Amino acid sequence: MVSRLCRFLLRLFGWQLVFAPPPSPKTVIIGYPHTSNWDFPLAMLWRFATGFPMLWVAKKEMFQNPLGGLFQRWGGVPLDRSKPEGFIEQVCAEFDKRDIFHLAIAPEGTRKRTDHWKTGFHRIAVAANVPLGLGFLDYEKKRLGIADWIVLSGDRDADLERIRAFYADKRGYRPERAGEIRFRD
Repeated sequence: MVSRLCRFLLRLFGWQLVFAPPPSPKTVIIGYPHTSNWDFPLAMLWRFATGFPMLWVAKKEMFQNPLGGLFQRWGGVPLDRSKPEGFIEQVCAEFDKRDIFHLAIAPEGTRKRTDHWKTGFHRIAVAANVPLGLGFLDYEKKRLGIADWIVLSGDRDADLERIRAFYADKRGYRPERAGEIRFRD
């Protein structure tokens, strides 16, 4: 029932769902571009419409309000951004403990414009040896979802080139806020 309602709402607003099934029971998914507060409700509608058991990372402050428990039930994983050390190791340990684990991360780490992406998603996917899902919200074409899966080589430059090519035609709600697809030197 929830799935049908979410599909109906997305269609009502003109959105087309895209879903390439994961090639593995454990994956990392990036969601790009992340430029608006609207990205979250659309992603949640997509999650429930498809039934995909995706977990997602967000700043811990998002969970410190009356909706915090609901967000955790919806797959939210709080991240203390003031203490980034140890996060990669904690997530990799979760991959080892679980039979099914699909973790979505916004590589920019914010809705604001950034001049680089954070490396966490790449480090996690390489360390856990799991495929990377290319998730997106394209407001121009009104399409959202996960369109492709890639296996990272560990060569950051080569991997980013493949990712850059995929996202070249995707536009966020506020395209000027989309972070540059590169890692800090």
